Amino acid sequence: MEPVSTGSSLSLAGRGEGTAAAPSAPPEEHQYAPQWLELREPADAIARAADLLDPLRIRLANLPGRATALVVHDLGCGTGSMGRWLAPRLDGAQQWVLHDHDADLLHLATVRAPRAAGDGSPVTVTTRRGDLARLRAADLAGASLVTASALLDVLTRDEIGALAEACVGAGCPALLTLSVAGRVELTPTDPLDAEIAEAFNAHQRRGDLLGPDAVTVACEAFSERGATVRVNPSPWKLGPEHAELAQEWLRGWVGAAIEHRPELAERAEAYLERRLEQCAAGELRVVVHHSDVLALPRMTGGTS
Repeated sequence: MEPVSTGSSLSLAGRGEGTAAAPSAPPEEHQYAPQWLELREPADAIARAADLLDPLRIRLANLPGRATALVVHDLGCGTGSMGRWLAPRLDGAQQWVLHDHDADLLHLATVRAPRAAGDGSPVTVTTRRGDLARLRAADLAGASLVTASALLDVLTRDEIGALAEACVGAGCPALLTLSVAGRVELTPTDPLDAEIAEAFNAHQRRGDLLGPDAVTVACEAFSERGATVRVNPSPWKLGPEHAELAQEWLRGWVGAAIEHRPELAERAEAYLERRLEQCAAGELRVVVHHSDVLALPRMTGGTS
């Protein structure tokens, strides 16, 4: 299983699509990551804030040099679900540049990449393997758009500042989706819900990581650099039809809470067993709140 943000705060290795809500597991089980990403992809696709696409399309249509293909950098691409969701929703030829530290995930993302845009124009893919913490404006030269999924909440304040600096410095819009908001709703409720949620959120904030504070910090970072920022909710809404995903999410959510507060272990394990039984019986519904951020740097000439 993919670890819950086990990477060092000095590197984005191991972070990106899916890490924030992934099941907790030791690093040697990293080979499970593709299965987790596959499991969450349908819920991610439904949750992403499609309302942000119209202002994004307007900006992309007015980019200087728009006669050429869009160049989209997907940071922490995982298996490439962002491209599969977004490329068919944009018109025109596109070149996607997939960034990840994991060669196996880059291979999967390339093999499964979309081949056509919304209007049938070609979509091509290249890959870059490396440390996203070193991303600079020069690395985004010629970029039309930066995207990421479930990335902001596993960054530090300095890393988000560097990301905003790179995007704004390159004049490149950023669509940053599915960052955890720190709120979970479970129906029926349980007396331990709030305590598990509090421990999980604290786990997400361990060290210098921002966890559920990341969206606020990202909005500030982009706004301070002159970008126009929009935020829309993008919650997972998991019912009986999402039982497998809900069960894996529960294991990771409770596991991270126990990791942060070991004294919770006995009560939390009993809680998890109750919740998994409810899930298997089709009795549990879960809303996991996320936020999507669209940042639009000023266009040349000062318009936004």
